Formats: sequence, structure tokens, C-alpha cells
Amino acid sequence: MIKALLVDDELNGIKNLENILNRYFSDKVLVSDVANAVDEAFLKYEKNHPELIFLDIEMPEKNGFELLKQLGNKDFEVIFVTAFSEYGIDAIKFSALDYILKPVDINDLRLAIDKAISKIKNKKYNQSIENLLEYFKNENDKTKHKIAISSAKETRFVLVSEIIRCESKNSYTFIYLKNGEEILSSTAIHEYEILLENYDFIRCHQSHLVNKNFVKSMIKNQGDFLGLENDFEVPISRQKKDWVKKKLTIN
Repeated sequence: MIKALLVDDELNGIKNLENILNRYFSDKVLVSDVANAVDEAFLKYEKNHPELIFLDIEMPEKNGFELLKQLGNKDFEVIFVTAFSEYGIDAIKFSALDYILKPVDINDLRLAIDKAISKIKNKKYNQSIENLLEYFKNENDKTKHKIAISSAKETRFVLVSEIIRCESKNSYTFIYLKNGEEILSSTAIHEYEILLENYDFIRCHQSHLVNKNFVKSMIKNQGDFLGLENDFEVPISRQKKDWVKKKLTIN
């Protein structure tokens, strides 16, 4: 059983989550303490050192991300409990951290808890939290943003600016990097399309997502293709041809 700290400025939110954990997950999670503000949560973490923190984002004075900065130590797991519209959701996804939406869904909570327990048992340094904090530190400099790429064995953190293209094969995605390396990811390409939509990536084909900063030319050769800096040609679907031209500002 793992110890958990619940952090939320809304008393009803804490009470509801605590009741759910006690009713459905009492064999897995022990609620060791609760806190209504960041500074209180910091003191209670220092006292009890819980392995898991259920953390709200928007709170008065300081938000949930400020707590992570204060703690510094990354030897714990975090599950964000939040509203979908709240600030920071994209950064959470980018760092492969888990979040559940209010009101809490039991199945979503179960998946998040099981994943957290698995990570805790492996006792790995939580690089996802570190990547999240780095994201906010360099929020306005996209060249320093790293994205979590999950495979069957590990999660890699890769600079977005180093990704040339993504290619879908069955339910997997191959990520091709500037240095020639390729990574097989268990995440579907449409999820990368959503995550990278603000990073100059173009879904030019059902199976291809391309970083337009590596596009050299548009080629006609029994169809339309994008010529990339690594001399690879990526097909453009007929339906997307005009849209791709517009994105590349090609007349």
C-alpha cells in the first residue's frame, strides 16, 4: 500500500476524492494527509513523505505547479485532479503525466493509480515532473521544449525541434530524429498531431506528420510529395494538397 497526499483548495473536492479512494482503493492507497494550499501541502509532504500526490492545479496564491517547484525532490508520483480547461493541461500531456477530470471517473482513477503504483515499485526518478517544470521555465522558447515519447520499455524526452517526422505503422508511430535515430512509440500518430499542432508540424497524409522546418521542396512524381532535408520524400494525400501548400506558403 502507498501513502498519498491530497491537495485541493476546495474542501468538497478533497472529501469526495478521499471517499472514493477509501471505498474503491483502500487496498492500494492510504490517504495519509490532506492540504488546502501549497504551503500547507509542502509542510505535510516534508513530514510524511507520501509516495503519491493528488494535486489540483488552480488554487489561491500559488498553483499546483508551484508546489512541485518547492518540493524539488522528484522521488514521488503525481496525479493531477483538474478541470479540462485549466491552464497547464497541454504541458501535463507533453510530459506524459497523468491527470483525471472533475468529477472523478472511477475507471480513469483506477488506470492512473495503477500506473503510478507501477512507477513507484520501479523506484525511478520522476523525469516527467522535471520535464514539466522545464516546460514552464522555458514556456516562451519552444526550441527548448521536450516531448515524452513512450515505448514498450521506456519513456524518452526528446527536443521537439529535433523531430523531423512521424510515421504511423499499424497502431504504432515511428519518430525520426535529426541525428538519424528512430524511436518506436506506442502512442498513435493522431495524438502526436494534437500535441504538436503548435510546433509547425503538418499532417500531410494519414500516415505522416512532418516538421515543416525540415521541408525543402514540394515534388511532383506520380503524385505529390514533400522533400525533406534528409532526402526522404513524404507523400501528400490528394485531399490535403491545397491545405499543405497553404501551411508551407507555397503558391
